[in-house]
Amino acid sequence: MSDNKRQARIAGLLYLLVAVTAPVGLMVVPAKLVIAGDAAATAALIHGHDALLRLGMASELFHQAVEVFMVLVLYNLFKPVSKVLAQQMLVLGLIPIPMVFLNVLGDVAAATFASPPAYLAVLGKPQLDALALLLMHLHAQGLQLAAVFWGLWLLPFGLLAIRCGFIPKVFGGLVIASGLGYLLGSFTALIAPQLADSLATPVFVLELGEPMMILWLALAGATRGQAPARAGTPARAAA
Repeated sequence: MSDNKRQARIAGLLYLLVAVTAPVGLMVVPAKLVIAGDAAATAALIHGHDALLRLGMASELFHQAVEVFMVLVLYNLFKPVSKVLAQQMLVLGLIPIPMVFLNVLGDVAAATFASPPAYLAVLGKPQLDALALLLMHLHAQGLQLAAVFWGLWLLPFGLLAIRCGFIPKVFGGLVIASGLGYLLGSFTALIAPQLADSLATPVFVLELGEPMMILWLALAGATRGQAPARAGTPARAAA
């Protein structure tokens, strides 16, 4: 197995691990515990399903920790293709990781307000419930902020995949489309939430490119017979 193929497959397996574990904290747990506009019901769910909330927290921390190594492997894989693009991918890929780690504190605080210790007795239950719901909402918004970088890092990643010569160019285009989907979805959620529902379908379709790249990397790794282009050299010229 070539070095490119081995690195690509390692990156793909790490990427697949992220893709499998991330939805627990990002989608499943919030859908189970948050009732929009109903602070009392949300707080009751958090209080009654504390273990589920903490599973979601563990999911977020775990998949972001894995993502550190995934991004580093991809950087090492693509650095010979274009050092500048690889550095852009590395920086943009690492920025959202501490954002998500800090964002988990919102869940910790929500759990505290839903099951308040004695020192919070100065606040009434309606206030505590409202704070729990607010923090869950801010947690969701924090993920939308992180999604800006989840979109941005895919742009140099896609360009590198197109230029490298050992990944089919179509997957590079799909990754770029996914990056644009993340950006459209996050900016819509943060800046124009009234458009979120109407744009949900095109955002979903655009984001389908990323899992296709994940599966290709994990299963195929890299194609044979073509070395990566050297930094600063177009892939076609290096072939």
